[in-house]
Order: sequence, then C-alpha cells, then structure tokens
Amino acid sequence: MEYIGKVLEKLKDWARRVIDTLLGPDAEPEPELIPIPVNDRRRR
Repeated sequence: MEYIGKVLEKLKDWARRVIDTLLGPDAEPEPELIPIPVNDRRRR
C-alpha cells in the first residue's frame, strides 16, 4: 500500500509540473487604475 501512495504522490507532482509548464507562472495581479478627474458640473 505504501508503494501505491508513493506512486500517487509522484503522479500528482508530475501533473502539477505539466500544468505549471502549460499555463505559465502564476497570474500577476492587475495594476491599480489611476483615477482620472472629470469635470461633472452641469451647466444651467
């Protein structure tokens, strides 16, 4: 039984490496947006 556990761990590790290779590194967080001032006065 211990042998099966070791094999499963190796398979999980291999699958994780394949997924990391295919998808690339972790996604970077989106940069914060810079607020743009808007003249919102309504003319009468």
